[in-house]
Amino acid sequence: MTDPISDFLTRVRNAGKAKLDECVIPHSTLKAAIAAILKTEGYIVDHSDGVDASGHKTLIVKMKYVDGSPAITGITRVSSPGRRLYFRYTEIPRVLNGLGIGIVSTSQGLMKDADCRRHKAGGEMICNVW
Repeated sequence: MTDPISDFLTRVRNAGKAKLDECVIPHSTLKAAIAAILKTEGYIVDHSDGVDASGHKTLIVKMKYVDGSPAITGITRVSSPGRRLYFRYTEIPRVLNGLGIGIVSTSQGLMKDADCRRHKAGGEMICNVW
């Protein structure tokens, strides 16, 4: 797998469209941090760690639905391994004029775009969620 973050985003997107209660993803610290941001923003219900049948650590994401439709309407990867996109805090684009969030990897850890502007921290734009 060349891009595990894209795999994470695709699994979450597909689980929402299939109306699954939860989705199981191979664990990494970065994926867990993205899931924590999605939880605090109300896009997912919860996330937890688990172990699959072969003994590998997994991340279990419990999906959230509002009136039968997924809370995550769209989730896209911005920066990719072949094309990294870095922004200063003044240049970070707004997602749907502020209705969505952008997740940015900064030197201070993962942050949503509004927090980056508040703390004056730029970095690599990971994904957009709305």
